[in-house]
Amino acid sequence: MLNIALSGCNGRMGRVITEIVAGKPEMRIVAGFDVNAVRLADYPVYADPSACTEQIDVVIDFSNASAVDALLAFCLTRRVPAVICTTGLSTEQLAAIDAASKEIPLFRSGNMSLGINLMMDLLRKCASVLGADYDVEIVEAHHNQKLDAPSGTALMLADAVSEALPYEPEYVYDRHERREKRPAHEIGMHSIRGGTIVGEHSVLFCGRDEVIEVKHSALSRDVFASGAVNAAVFLAGQTQPGLYNMSHVIASMK
Repeated sequence: MLNIALSGCNGRMGRVITEIVAGKPEMRIVAGFDVNAVRLADYPVYADPSACTEQIDVVIDFSNASAVDALLAFCLTRRVPAVICTTGLSTEQLAAIDAASKEIPLFRSGNMSLGINLMMDLLRKCASVLGADYDVEIVEAHHNQKLDAPSGTALMLADAVSEALPYEPEYVYDRHERREKRPAHEIGMHSIRGGTIVGEHSVLFCGRDEVIEVKHSALSRDVFASGAVNAAVFLAGQTQPGLYNMSHVIASMK
């Protein structure tokens, strides 16, 4: 039985993960951490992780950047691995995670969808084959409550393409002030915000007389929650400290 602590348990993603884990007999959530320490499910909830006394095998964190420092301290003290899904972390927090990964297994990814991370592998292949002969454009769409643009996932996809290109591309987020032809060595990124779109990302390789499009659509937040649970199962099986990501999970499934 895998014992999970869920940080950010009362948030939107926390509630989805609670439902997913409830349907898996081989695992259970034994404790929750949330600034709003209200018990909404069949496990105790702590505002301060250090107050938790339950036996924990792995932590899943979908909380807030302001809660990550205390969570990291808890994991180091208890020697518990953690899947960190919280975004918007500061440079100092990222450095602290890197340092902590020298002592315990940690997992961090900008997007928890297995599909998105597989898409990154496909994009590297496309970029390595198509090279400088195709223009690259990225279009992403999200709900009207999303604060950042372009999305962190769009930047992840652009980075995956950039790794395999024979040149160092310029990321261009806005062309409305440009009155010139498109330069060859750039990756254009375009954001759509509307309604309740969970997340859509398209990467277009535009060449002479043909366009190759690689697209991912998230139809619900379950894909991110399922990815986090898969990552927790993977991380709980790691005996060596290190900073893991979704590429390690995908490799373990092959």
